[in-house]
Amino acid sequence: MTRILSCIGVLCAAFGVAASAGQPQPPSFSTATRTVAVYATVTDARGRLVTDLTRDDFAIDDNGKRQTLTLFSNDVQPITLVMLLDRSSSMQPNFDLEAQGAEAFVRAMGPGDKARIGSFANEIRIDPDDFSSDRDALLRIIRHDLVEPGPTPLWNAVDRAIDKLLVEQGRRVVLVFTDGVDRPLNFMNHNKSLKDVTKRAEEHDIMIYAIGLAGDNGMPGRTGDRNGRGAMGPGAIAGLGGRGLGGYSGRQQELEGPDEGLPKIAGATGGGYFELKSPATLASTFARVADELHHQYALGFAPEKLDGKMHELALKTSNTQLTVRARKRYLASR
Repeated sequence: MTRILSCIGVLCAAFGVAASAGQPQPPSFSTATRTVAVYATVTDARGRLVTDLTRDDFAIDDNGKRQTLTLFSNDVQPITLVMLLDRSSSMQPNFDLEAQGAEAFVRAMGPGDKARIGSFANEIRIDPDDFSSDRDALLRIIRHDLVEPGPTPLWNAVDRAIDKLLVEQGRRVVLVFTDGVDRPLNFMNHNKSLKDVTKRAEEHDIMIYAIGLAGDNGMPGRTGDRNGRGAMGPGAIAGLGGRGLGGYSGRQQELEGPDEGLPKIAGATGGGYFELKSPATLASTFARVADELHHQYALGFAPEKLDGKMHELALKTSNTQLTVRARKRYLASR
């Protein structure tokens, strides 16, 4: 994730934890330096995290032009996160496992991390009122304050989470879990699309992580576009949630999987996407996301041009056997 930063106070907030948190201090930077920050996850061929690379192992291009890295850190960086939990009707048999996964993430939070817990179905709710490091308070929300079952307003929920993060500093993350496609119970044409929320996340430097639950846990799939629009059937009505019967076209029906936009928005914003075949692995996957977030590299460079446009980013390592995940674009604004 990237962010245009203009003062040393913001830089410290973006790249480090206060000394009282007992974590390593970030590098020092000049107040005159504007820095584009890029957070990167590196894995080997077996998907294991690689955490021992150095500054010289990385190369970054801005609109195809190689940049000089002015920032590098592989210390644990704090996160400010909104966790979104799918409460669609199709998820009801797995609500307990979903809660266990969310609790696993909360327990894995570091001392500098802050979070809010969101859930979405007939309504979208995000608690508490402010971001909190109080694990007990967050666990109480997961156990007692999630919304009742209903449809799946996936992208509306992600958009709402982005709203909550806009005034926060530092590394900002949305972690969303769902078993279905976007299908809100709202016919007023005010719904957000994958394109809408991807654009907002890129422009405001917000990283999206997503966990999708696949398998034989849904009704036959819908026709319509790849985001679940254009298909009117019981699946769009409250009671069947994010999965349900779509329109009929004479084609053989297929079970729906998680929304195909999830890996797209995760890839665009430098997050990660995990698709599960069984809800039994939810807890370990939520914990894996926390581990990744605590082992990302923080890199940065001083942009040559602040033209108010979106710039393409390409981050590579000298070892071609490694996989690097980082955001693909940033807004070069002043």
